[in-house]
Amino acid sequence: MGHERQLVIDMMEPRHFRTLFISDVHLGSKAAKADFLLDFLRYHEADTIVLVGDIVDGWRLKRNWYWPQVCNDVVQKLLRKARKGTRVVYIPGNHDEFLRDFPGMHFGGIEVVERMMHVGADGKKYLILHGDEFDVVVRNARLLAYLGDWAYDTAIRINILLAAVRRRLGMPYWSFSAWAKLQVKHAVNFIGEFERVVAEEARKSGADGVICGHIHHAIIQDMDGIRYINTGDWVESCTAVAEHADGTFELITWRALAIAVPALTAVERPEEAELAPQAA
Repeated sequence: MGHERQLVIDMMEPRHFRTLFISDVHLGSKAAKADFLLDFLRYHEADTIVLVGDIVDGWRLKRNWYWPQVCNDVVQKLLRKARKGTRVVYIPGNHDEFLRDFPGMHFGGIEVVERMMHVGADGKKYLILHGDEFDVVVRNARLLAYLGDWAYDTAIRINILLAAVRRRLGMPYWSFSAWAKLQVKHAVNFIGEFERVVAEEARKSGADGVICGHIHHAIIQDMDGIRYINTGDWVESCTAVAEHADGTFELITWRALAIAVPALTAVERPEEAELAPQAA
């Protein structure tokens, strides 16, 4: 089965896009699915790749250094793409906020900017930012944010154990960490409020839409005339957003490493584009 899976993956043709948007990889966290991202980058090319924050998890690395070879492989893959002519832009998030001290700098061909205005192929403008500046917890209560981060780590560990037990019992996969996160955030209406505030920021900036990350909730939707796009994450949902040559956007969930089939996609259909986080 393993040989057949690898054969199918090897036969897959790389896809080329105008722009790829990736966020919340959390390299340095044991929960990061860096191997899935590396696999994804092998089969997806773009003229421009925008890293929309929390690519490196500085918070976790400060607490406990964890940097396996696959993390180096992801970094080297991005640097190699930059050397071969892909424009790679890095917008820092709260977990890799140390890079916010270097706006305008280039590292191995990768540009660092605080935020940017992306002009789509169809002429529409999209404000791109990580989004943590609109998270009241991160902005106003750093200690509480760290505690929340620790709680999420704990939920991920519970999720791994629970998934193993359910497999042994022949039960389908169910993500405890995604369920717990959504229950808490729904209780305070966090996700909806975050989306509304970020969309309003795009409106104030004169943009037609906004592309962000931060809350690990992948979706493409219209909000009162503003296109709201969240890239999701590479901890549970393994999602990225791609812009085609005609300016349409596609939400990609990468599963090839796990089940050897092409990526699942949702193209420009806001009512179908939401992906509830689930482990790969």
